[in-house]
Amino acid sequence: MTIKNLLKKTDHRPWKLPDHDWKFYQEWNNAIFLHWQVEISALKKFVPNDLEIDLFEGKPWVSIVAFSMENIRPKNLPAFSPISNFDEINIRTYVKANGKTGVYFLSIEGGKKLSCKVAKGISELPYRYSRMQRTPYTYLSSNPEYKDQLKINHDTGMATSNKSDLDKWLTERYALFQDTEKYINEFEIHHIEWPLQQIQISKLELHYPRFNDLLSQKPDKTHFSKGVRVLAWNKTPLR
Repeated sequence: MTIKNLLKKTDHRPWKLPDHDWKFYQEWNNAIFLHWQVEISALKKFVPNDLEIDLFEGKPWVSIVAFSMENIRPKNLPAFSPISNFDEINIRTYVKANGKTGVYFLSIEGGKKLSCKVAKGISELPYRYSRMQRTPYTYLSSNPEYKDQLKINHDTGMATSNKSDLDKWLTERYALFQDTEKYINEFEIHHIEWPLQQIQISKLELHYPRFNDLLSQKPDKTHFSKGVRVLAWNKTPLR
């Protein structure tokens, strides 16, 4: 699909595309989604007061998304694979701000030091480096500084033909809100609706000490996706 055609596919979006040009292209490929329903009292201490925690049927959710970031590049420039391609794990929750529903990162890790440095410098997102290894059936990550560890053995299943309201609520998000020392940034993104598949997880070991009250060893819901092509707009301070 060309970028021109991608920009035409907007029927699934909850609001219109921004009226100015996108700035970055990227691909989020072979994504593993692990989702937990959590208690709002445990989540509130991780989310800035300026953001409203979004709820599904009265409950908040937290997700781990482990995927391969590929071909990330500025508009009108080519990708440079030593920086543009890396594995990423983010832990996110779901929020509302500025009349939009979006995500907020509790944690974001990348598998290349240089990629993390460049991404953090450009976006101000709190990227940090973790050692990562990935095969078609495994995803491994460790961070000695934070004592974080994730191990997933998995296989993929059939396509999800009839998505539930919760499936869409957890995956179809077209804004990101993230705090810095001075303000909260808003990022607009665009992609087609995630093509989802079932995933069979044969082994899951996760250890994120800061999030012991949010993440258990068995997620409440899982998804897999071969991925989406993504356009992202420049960050803007939240008003």
